[in-house]
Amino acid sequence: MPVQASYILVIIIWSTTPLGIVISSAGMSPTLSVFLRMAIALALCCIIVLIGRYRVPVSRQAWALYSYSSLGIFGGMLLSYLAAQTVPSGVISLIFGLAPVLSGLLAQRLLREARFSIIKWFGLALSLVGLYLVCMSQLNELALAPQGLIYVLGAVSCFSLSGVMIKRVQLAIHPLASTFGALLLVTPMFGLVWWFSDGQLNSQSWQVSAVLATVYLSVFGSLVGFIAYFHVLQKLKASTVALTTLITPGFAMLLGAWINNEQITLTLLVGAFVIMVSLAVFQFGESGWTSLTNKLRRQLL
Repeated sequence: MPVQASYILVIIIWSTTPLGIVISSAGMSPTLSVFLRMAIALALCCIIVLIGRYRVPVSRQAWALYSYSSLGIFGGMLLSYLAAQTVPSGVISLIFGLAPVLSGLLAQRLLREARFSIIKWFGLALSLVGLYLVCMSQLNELALAPQGLIYVLGAVSCFSLSGVMIKRVQLAIHPLASTFGALLLVTPMFGLVWWFSDGQLNSQSWQVSAVLATVYLSVFGSLVGFIAYFHVLQKLKASTVALTTLITPGFAMLLGAWINNEQITLTLLVGAFVIMVSLAVFQFGESGWTSLTNKLRRQLL
């Protein structure tokens, strides 16, 4: 597949995943919805691994990698599905866009990476302002319960921590093998959560749209999107890949308003704009600042 097609596919899948989560929970409990999604994804991944004869390592390092990956899948997915009961899909995507900022903070502590520059701290401050505006829009103007926003923030934290911890494992492994190992761990966990929290199928109340959304998330959100994302990572510059965090929230908000009639307020729009500007500053501001200072230095000298 051409890398351009993979890049477009990643943007489409990441833009539609939050809306898919909201729709897939219609008529069924969120714990059952996410369990079915993971079970289908595990079955498909197992078939692909067997047919393709991909090697799935079982060393201690490999299990550490699977465990760290599971943190992002289990914590991030479960909390996202719980949040989707009250939080609009566009807001979920918008808050998830802050993952690079949070990952940068965690990497300083856990990976001993270089401290933020002034530009990155400015981007972080802007992101907090945007997050505040988004939360105030949901709490005051739309009168939504704060619990859903707490779930989203918890999901982003799990996702970001998982990504940072994965970097601590030095192991060359195929993305499909890593996905299979992680799904093998988390799927039973999702099953237990569903069983003890609800345990009811109630298939007669399932809506066709919810079933279709669950299948879409299993096939595309959990497998195709993952493969396309790693293809993009291998072929394109990191700065180009990072642009997806600026593009997907806008598309997700538009899709949520168009398909699911999600309300977009002025405060939410301002908050979304501030967050996307903060991400641009965080991701690309330092290179622009360095270029500008070098140009001024050459002119002065």
